[in-house]
Amino acid sequence: MARPTAWRYLALVLLAIALALGMKADARRLFPAQIGQNGSVSLGQATLISIAVGLAIALTGLIFRAHGMKVMSEKIQKSRNLAAIRERERDLAQQELLRKLEEERELAKEKMQFESQLAEYEKFASLAQLALGAAHEINNPLLGIMSHLELELASATDPEVRSEIEQCIQGTKRISSAVRGLLNYARPGPLVLSKISFDRLVSETVHFIEHQPMFRNISIVREIAPELPPISADSNQLSQILMNLLLNSAQAMQAGGTITISAEKVKFEELVEIRVADTGCGIPVDILAHVFEPFFTTKRGKGTGLGLSISQAYVRSHGGDIRVESLPGRGTTVRVRLPIRQQGRPAPEKVEEVVV
Repeated sequence: MARPTAWRYLALVLLAIALALGMKADARRLFPAQIGQNGSVSLGQATLISIAVGLAIALTGLIFRAHGMKVMSEKIQKSRNLAAIRERERDLAQQELLRKLEEERELAKEKMQFESQLAEYEKFASLAQLALGAAHEINNPLLGIMSHLELELASATDPEVRSEIEQCIQGTKRISSAVRGLLNYARPGPLVLSKISFDRLVSETVHFIEHQPMFRNISIVREIAPELPPISADSNQLSQILMNLLLNSAQAMQAGGTITISAEKVKFEELVEIRVADTGCGIPVDILAHVFEPFFTTKRGKGTGLGLSISQAYVRSHGGDIRVESLPGRGTTVRVRLPIRQQGRPAPEKVEEVVV
């Protein structure tokens, strides 16, 4: 607000003079004896005039002081408003900085995930080329060896010779199985989709394996949700996944135990979660990180190390996910999540009869 102009000061001085004159006129009426004929002012009149002038000056000072306080109050209020604006701007800047830092962290995390996936895909591509080359180089000679061994077995009469030939045949079949498993891992066949009742698939698979020697002391429990919808999947691949998981569980329970097969629809998602849990010996932490690697096995001479690798390839070909949870001495649980419908692929119309 602007300071008072010159005419305001002049008005204040005139007001003080007017007050003084008014007090003089009042003094003539109040003290006529003390005022001479020539209009001279007595001591009492002079005192009243001085008081009037003092009051006028004091009033002027109060007016100036009130004006100065008002101006100061306005400045303080402006300063407070400006400080509040600056504080809001600072808070907004801090929030924007935190948002950008969070975005950078998310981008860095996604970059690490993409780099990890890229490394895995490169490894997968290299393994696929190796498998395709090895298949052609191994299968043809292997077929000739197998045919020769079978001819030798047919003509052999000595029990020891027959035993040796049978061992060679078993070894040859083992090599053939490993090559076939590597091919299935590196180059899964195209999906042949059908609507599959998982309850029926489990029943057929369990019926097929429950009479095998390794399952004699094992109890298989099924906990399939009754409202589980049919899923669109390749029945052969899904059956192979379940078979591999059951065989792994049985091999982890040499002294017997329980295998629980359960399945249910994931809440709020178009997914089905399948769980195969056993009460076996479990998997140590240092080994758990390698269970999906091709040819990685702790069962020396009893497995190729391709069961989980092939299962993972099949699950991924369906757009699903597979995870293994385990603690030593407390068993293992494998979780498989599969989409109920395959996006971008024609949906089959009928529920297929599963034959294992």
